[in-house]
Amino acid sequence: MAVADCIFCRIVAGEIPATRLFEDDHVLAFADIHPSAPVHFLVIPKQHIPTLDDVTEAHEPVLGHMLRVASALAKEQGIGDTGYRQVINCREQAGQVVFHLHLHVIGGREMGKMG
Repeated sequence: MAVADCIFCRIVAGEIPATRLFEDDHVLAFADIHPSAPVHFLVIPKQHIPTLDDVTEAHEPVLGHMLRVASALAKEQGIGDTGYRQVINCREQAGQVVFHLHLHVIGGREMGKMG
């Protein structure tokens, strides 16, 4: 189910342009418009899922698919061997801005240590 005011649902529907890197029946991957590294793209489910906390058992196949697509695209983008980060922000305090589940794939430069 698409949500009319969701920017990612509108990208999926083709109403808003994006640099698409991969698309199938379940997910869409596209370049981040505000990249934080030389390689920065998003992988989203086509189905509207607001946050990671809204994921149910029924969503498990699409989440696994998102991870496999992210890994394959990281290799295509030339960061598979050097390393990359995959991040899902959940809610405002974690930095989630668009409330449609999305996986950031970031690489192409040295990443700072986390935790």
